[in-house]
Amino acid sequence: MSVCWSLALACDTGDTQNPDTAAPAATEDAVSEKVESPWVYPVARVSPQVDDLHGVGIADPYRWLEDLDSAQTREWVEAENAVTFGYLETIEERAAIQAKLESLWNHERYGTPWQEGGRFFFSKNDGLQNQSVYYWSDTLDGEPKLLLDPNALSADGTTAVGSINVSHDGKLAAYALSDAGSDWQRWKVREVATGKDRPDLLEWSKFTGISWTPDNKGFFYGAYDPPAQGDEFEQVNKNQKLYYHQLGAKQAADKLIYADPEQPDWQFDGDVTEDGKWLVIDVSVGTDVRNMLYVAALGRGGALSGKVVKLIDELEANYSFIGNEGGVFYFFTNLDAPRGRVVKADVGAYVKAAAGQAPAPALELVEVIPQDSQHTLQSVSFTGGRLFAKYMVDAKNEVRVHDLAGKQQRTIALPEPISTVYGFGGKQDAKQTFYGLMSFTQPYAIYRYDVDTGVSELWREPTLAFDASRYETEQVFYASKDGTKIPMFLIHKKGQKPTGDSPTYLYGYGGFNISLTPRFSVPDLIWLEMGGVYAQPNLRGGGEYGEAWHDAGTKLTKQNVFDDFIGAAEYLIDSGWTRPDKLAIGGRSNGGLLVGAAMTQRPDLFGAVLAGVGVMDMLRFHLFTIGWAWTSDYGSADDPEQFKALLEYSPYHNLVDGTAYPATMVYTADHDDRVVPSHSFKFAARLQAAHNGAAPVMIRIETKAGHGAGKPTAKQIEEWADLWGFLADQLEMTLPADFGG
Repeated sequence: MSVCWSLALACDTGDTQNPDTAAPAATEDAVSEKVESPWVYPVARVSPQVDDLHGVGIADPYRWLEDLDSAQTREWVEAENAVTFGYLETIEERAAIQAKLESLWNHERYGTPWQEGGRFFFSKNDGLQNQSVYYWSDTLDGEPKLLLDPNALSADGTTAVGSINVSHDGKLAAYALSDAGSDWQRWKVREVATGKDRPDLLEWSKFTGISWTPDNKGFFYGAYDPPAQGDEFEQVNKNQKLYYHQLGAKQAADKLIYADPEQPDWQFDGDVTEDGKWLVIDVSVGTDVRNMLYVAALGRGGALSGKVVKLIDELEANYSFIGNEGGVFYFFTNLDAPRGRVVKADVGAYVKAAAGQAPAPALELVEVIPQDSQHTLQSVSFTGGRLFAKYMVDAKNEVRVHDLAGKQQRTIALPEPISTVYGFGGKQDAKQTFYGLMSFTQPYAIYRYDVDTGVSELWREPTLAFDASRYETEQVFYASKDGTKIPMFLIHKKGQKPTGDSPTYLYGYGGFNISLTPRFSVPDLIWLEMGGVYAQPNLRGGGEYGEAWHDAGTKLTKQNVFDDFIGAAEYLIDSGWTRPDKLAIGGRSNGGLLVGAAMTQRPDLFGAVLAGVGVMDMLRFHLFTIGWAWTSDYGSADDPEQFKALLEYSPYHNLVDGTAYPATMVYTADHDDRVVPSHSFKFAARLQAAHNGAAPVMIRIETKAGHGAGKPTAKQIEEWADLWGFLADQLEMTLPADFGG
């Protein structure tokens, strides 16, 4: 095999090479006379690493940056941060932006309350607390009592509560802690009345919740075998197992409930039915929206009174357990309904009938709520003897209430029409439930809902120094490259008309069936206050219009997502809202991939790029932590056909020497074990080597932080001050005279 040193990242490994699979090489048109950059970037050594993938030589000159603990990588990180923060400190607007962020962030806010054992539980943040604090009370508006304050667990606020689950009698709370933003969680158990922790400690758990048994003496949870020491943030996560933990026991004594060593990619999540008689096991494979469902009758002390029965044993559709009445189970599914429906099945009778039969008969599903002709069913809860069905109506929420026979009783009149709604959980005999609602300009307000009367009453609403009446939200539709109509939200000053020069921030995601709905965000408010326009398109790959919409942005059709995003940028320019040098794009995680692909495919279209914790090396993402799970959306370089598609858009592999790229701020964190930071490291090093322009192309590397969940408020404020400061500088924005007021 010949050795290739080309930084185009693809070269010949033999006599032949498919030119369609190679990364684009620099052309005479693309390469211009060298432009001297005012910034001196660290010199990253280039290695001769070349991989042979399906007969194509793939150069990986920055492979050494995958070793996150090496002295060379640490030196590079320190040198890059020195350049980045040295530049950021020169931005005059940065201090004013940070002060404004602190001012608007400093408002009291609550989480949606829930009830267990006659007690109410909720979270609350006084304003600038790094982590929200958990409280309980005997009545809904009674005196709050402290349950758990994560801020007291670490001096810098980097220890976060990832999940909390209260026992049925309301006396115990199992809670999961994560450190420095890691996905790894350790479970502890606290006595509600005393606030004291029991000795229970469960480690090496991630991507799982817990479910208590009806006797309140234990719970089911998922965990992995301990990773190799020193490899906790990079080792591939496979072979998850489902356990039962009895209170007071050591983790080593926990009972193995279910595992399948022949299927290392399978993940198991156990859910005890409200009547305590059944354990429903959700069997998933990575991020594939399809799953399987198993069930087992429960005895005492977490023991199964019978074998695990496979209700759904093929990856044919998505199934979610909603609730049960005795042996009759209700499920959400997209089987034969890409926009979703509700079905029921007599699981009790099925378990008896299937005993001893080989092969087992198919589970008979009876339709309760049929698929809507236009709108996507997003989720369903079984509360107060009713089914609360939340729909997606052009990326906005609508909630319909049905009886158990499927008859619609009402559509809830939401206080804000263009909004996102969460909640409607509770016991199956509950008389009230709670939901939270937010929009782009209205913070998360919580309502109490009377199940019988259908009346909503405001329970908590934040107050902050922001005049929402100054802004308006509109929804537009534009044509993508193939003619598909794509919706997009535009938020701007009320009455503002397109003038062709408005600083505009285009934010997107487009993947994993995740929908981008209206959301309240203090940083986004700051952008509006800075005089910017905020644009949020609903790209294919998301779940806004059901499974067909999602599928249209996956694997071999992933390019549709980038075309949709580029189409949004072209719409904003063509309709007169902005121009390329005033247009910034941003995204995180899969959205980081999105903006990385967009800027490499159309570097002429954008003035600035914010690429957060992105998946940038599409040929090796599956080799680290949970990356293998994303092949359901991306495909895998191990497959020859999928390899070709991945190589065509992989951001790291499509940077071209001599190209003037937009001003770019790559940002990541050193404890990100979801999208390992080597993605961003390698992309930034390659970008700096390829870039031929005066605009800065930098990387900001946060320490003691992860993918984003649980990030302390202080770190969020610092990060957004840097990001918005970067855009203010590069888009040549002048802050309004009243910005600091």
